[in-house]
Amino acid sequence: MSAEEIDPELIELAGKVFDLARRGDAVGLATFVDAGVPVDLTNDAGDTLLMLAAYHGHQEAVSALLERSADPNRANDRGQTPLAGAVFKGEVEIARQLAMAGADPDAGTPSARDAAVMFDKTELIELFGA
Repeated sequence: MSAEEIDPELIELAGKVFDLARRGDAVGLATFVDAGVPVDLTNDAGDTLLMLAAYHGHQEAVSALLERSADPNRANDRGQTPLAGAVFKGEVEIARQLAMAGADPDAGTPSARDAAVMFDKTELIELFGA
């Protein structure tokens, strides 16, 4: 299916859902996902709702998505994972949430572990272990 064949209203709705993730609207995200929006929906860069919420530092939105089985290891088109995004942004509590949900610190490019070492994030290096 080409982009021209996709209903413009569907594209508009998807854009709104991605905006909710960027803004951290946990209630709005939960409502849309519970109504049938795929929890691992990706944008044109391969970013999931979880990636956007984690990268923008929205802990409640991350929780809402993880509670709805968002994949914490799903990488975007550049090979970046939500955990690596959280590390890059210095979001320690979100990184902790993602790790507790099974996010692999060695997945992606650069991995979350590599990013923690690169930016000397001692607390996160310790969280990921040896």
